[in-house]
Amino acid sequence: MLVKMSSASLKQTRWYEYGIRFLLGGLATVFAGLVSARFGVAIGGLFLALPAIFCASATLIESHERRAKGKAGLGGRRRGQQAAALDAAGAGLGSIGLAAFAATFHALVTASVIGAFAAAILVWAAVSVAAWWLRRKLRITSRHPG
Repeated sequence: MLVKMSSASLKQTRWYEYGIRFLLGGLATVFAGLVSARFGVAIGGLFLALPAIFCASATLIESHERRAKGKAGLGGRRRGQQAAALDAAGAGLGSIGLAAFAATFHALVTASVIGAFAAAILVWAAVSVAAWWLRRKLRITSRHPG
């Protein structure tokens, strides 16, 4: 599978779906702020690292796939679930990269903020690509033993 950008999904998304994503992302951020005010920034930061719009995105992806299959006269429930599961797998791999970013930034920030940020971005990219590659390799290997 090639990784590429496509504007087609922007055309498929309805205006209120952007509103849902914005609202849920904002609510998750406010919740993280409240947790931070109550329990401190270290705990609040863990909640802020939560992919704020993941839940909305997963449900929207599922409904888009169901709708597309429905227009073709097919039941799209299973395809919608598979598309949302694929998005969840990508979010999980992205979270590994995010953890590497945070650890790198934390380790280097006392020396230089800009240097720590640059190094953390490089580590995030390397870890995310490596996680994607490893998952892809393991999937191919598990399907074709020997």
